[in-house]
Amino acid sequence: MSGKMYDTAIIGAGHNGLVTATYLAKAGQKVIVVEASDRIGGAAVTREFAPGFKVSGVAHILHALHPRVVADLGLRLDRTPIGTSVLLPEGKSIDITADAAATAASIGKVSPADAEAWPRVTARLNKIATALGSFLSRTPPSPAISANDFQTKLALGMFALQLRMLGKKDMLELTRILTMNVADLANDHFESDAIKGLLSLDATLGVYLGPRSPNTVFNLLYRLSSYGKHGMGGLFLPKGGMGAVAKALEDAARRAGVEIRTSAPVDHILLEKEIATGLVLKGGEEIRASNIASSADPQTTLLKLVQPGNLDTEFMKRIRHLRMNGCVAKVHLALDGLPDAWKSRNGRLVVAPKTDYVERAFDCAKYGRVADKPALEIVIPSLTDASLAPPGKHVASILFQYAPYKLRETPPDEARRQVLERTIDTLDVLAPGLRTRVIGSEALTPQDLERDYGLAGGQWHQGEVTLDQMFFLRPAGQYQQYRMPIPGLWLCGAGAHPGGNVSGAAGMNAAREILKATKARKVAA
Repeated sequence: MSGKMYDTAIIGAGHNGLVTATYLAKAGQKVIVVEASDRIGGAAVTREFAPGFKVSGVAHILHALHPRVVADLGLRLDRTPIGTSVLLPEGKSIDITADAAATAASIGKVSPADAEAWPRVTARLNKIATALGSFLSRTPPSPAISANDFQTKLALGMFALQLRMLGKKDMLELTRILTMNVADLANDHFESDAIKGLLSLDATLGVYLGPRSPNTVFNLLYRLSSYGKHGMGGLFLPKGGMGAVAKALEDAARRAGVEIRTSAPVDHILLEKEIATGLVLKGGEEIRASNIASSADPQTTLLKLVQPGNLDTEFMKRIRHLRMNGCVAKVHLALDGLPDAWKSRNGRLVVAPKTDYVERAFDCAKYGRVADKPALEIVIPSLTDASLAPPGKHVASILFQYAPYKLRETPPDEARRQVLERTIDTLDVLAPGLRTRVIGSEALTPQDLERDYGLAGGQWHQGEVTLDQMFFLRPAGQYQQYRMPIPGLWLCGAGAHPGGNVSGAAGMNAAREILKATKARKVAA
């Protein structure tokens, strides 16, 4: 048994767990973080997948890290801004960057009308998304009005005011589009298949929905909200991969006095008199703490780490029915050089030529099959960070949409093979000669992501980003304020508000609520 007593013990050294730990430690708490893996970072890691070739394990683009987290924790990140290129046949592309004139010229080669519409439409979507994004760093109020303190009521009032400040026209547009499908939204404003395809992928990446599914405009707005003032203000490739972000968070935690233990899997949460009082590690060691905060997903935390019989049946039913349908595979390619079409492609590359292309890929997933022709998001981080590959060689990091977690007839090994082959087949058409450049590879299906990174269902958001699983309903109604039904038990990961992405907002918000509860207990005592 551990001789130490902690104020808070945190399960998981992913980015949210580290953020929560650092805020609490900076406020004077004695904090320990326990991590099952032998490394910190969760899904934000840099790892070697072939000799000499390193890649960001799951997340591979930095855009959502909340600026308040960066400032409060004193994070220092070396990062390169990137744009987005929609890949077209014959080596052509639409290149979208921070240069508005160059973007308009690039879109204009495909559609002059879309070149004119793009800045107007995206500005409006970004305005709406920014208003929604103002709630990312707030605690959702309880449905019981009397249960909310002044700060929570004020936060809700400020959020309502920011929505009202959109103006009548944009407020009406928000109510019109919030539950729409992105295919209809794209058809409303654009004529070119390429722009529609880009919006289709951006609105569906990471969720088990197709472009014609309701809720996909909401997912698009959610992504946009973390691109602007509530995130990094654009897309970036961090030097050293996403593991460098995790290392910056680890350094901040250790500076604040946080104790971090790796290779320390939790067997179960210790309960005494129906109160969470500690953790029991596999092997039997006990760690005692006044608060237990879990950055693991809600299903893992509440259905596996809390022993049976300690939670209300209806609450357990809600948690058990959370949609955790992972549908994105990850592909890593070690290349002995780049095909001509990729030699200057140092940004985000998208393969989603039209809405129907993305929808047909989703059709495969609906029937439990790997997409025949996948939609892809690619980055070649070695173009901006030579440390990730041997001299003269490169690494490609690819998200493959769709590869469902729930396969009907395809064995896992065959699904893995299909993901890799269909990725290379697709890219070899757009970048001739790519196949001959591949000297090493790795394909990770959602099943692999669950096994290797602890992502239940292979779902990197710890629960799908849809209106019925967000804001006041994440992870469940009446339990949206990070505090779980068991006193002393908290959620601080992406399964709580505001959800996924490497933002740290859930960890920041959870820490604030834990500190408020700790202060209230001291006052009551």
